Amino acid sequence: QVQLVQSGGGLVQAGGSLRISCAASGRTFSNYYMGWFRQAPGKEREFVARISRGGSTTYYADSVKGRFTISRDNAKNTVALQMNSLKPEDTAIYYCAAGTTNTGLISSYTYWGQGTQVTVSS
Repeated sequence: QVQLVQSGGGLVQAGGSLRISCAASGRTFSNYYMGWFRQAPGKEREFVARISRGGSTTYYADSVKGRFTISRDNAKNTVALQMNSLKPEDTAIYYCAAGTTNTGLISSYTYWGQGTQVTVSS
């Protein structure tokens, strides 16, 4: 079992930055691929970014590439998403997730954080 507790998020103007974090407890954090997903009102949850177990490889959705950065600290059992140049269309509830396969498929992630709201005003 892995417990994921998220922090950060909030309200920011377009063009601004936010950082959201996720702290893990339970099983060995470094055994898991970590991902960030988001769900906007009336839309399905979608992949945002993921990072390999050691942190050396990252993947991003085209919509956030060049603006968002995922990182992890296995010594501290944390994963973070730095979001720059935010746009109103980035408004959503953001979720961190842990899984044992290297994929962006939602169904492959077993453990989920509680979600955190990110709102970008125009």
